[in-house]
Amino acid sequence: MALLQIRKYGDPVLRQKAKQIDPIDDEIVKLAEDMIETMQVAKGIGLAAPQIGLSLSMCVVDIGLIEEGASPEAFINPEIIEEFGDDYTMEEGCLSIPEVNDDVTRKEAIRVTYQDINGEKHELSCDGMLARVLQHEIDHLHGIFFTDRLSAIKRKLLAKKLRAIESEAIHERIERNRQRELQAQ
Repeated sequence: MALLQIRKYGDPVLRQKAKQIDPIDDEIVKLAEDMIETMQVAKGIGLAAPQIGLSLSMCVVDIGLIEEGASPEAFINPEIIEEFGDDYTMEEGCLSIPEVNDDVTRKEAIRVTYQDINGEKHELSCDGMLARVLQHEIDHLHGIFFTDRLSAIKRKLLAKKLRAIESEAIHERIERNRQRELQAQ
């Protein structure tokens, strides 16, 4: 397995709508394994493919942090087909926006369709933390950050921090491009 670089706020791939995955092949299975390892090393509960620089419709969730005895799982081509229950506000953070947390309001329950790494289709109804994490990660697949769900006032208060993270993302992108150019020579 390999650790992947987590892209930060300001990286253009994070604002793109992710492409559906078809077929689900060995490369996608390995990517899911690498994403799980990357998420766990970064001490995250979820990670979407755009966060590691790939505009693909896949996220991973460490369900073991939510339900005792459960294993991390990949959700390929996930789609929320229903939101229900009350609005529920809870503090969220994001591996792509380090050291920024704020209260985000989401629905307390969802129904989602997705494929697993074997290509089998599933429909899942969930609530609580799993519903929140899936909503957060599926937002990433649509180019949406949790900060986009904050009030204009809260976004304004975070603007300086977000600009600093964005500047860091630009420097990281320049360095990645330099490394690619050196490898091509």
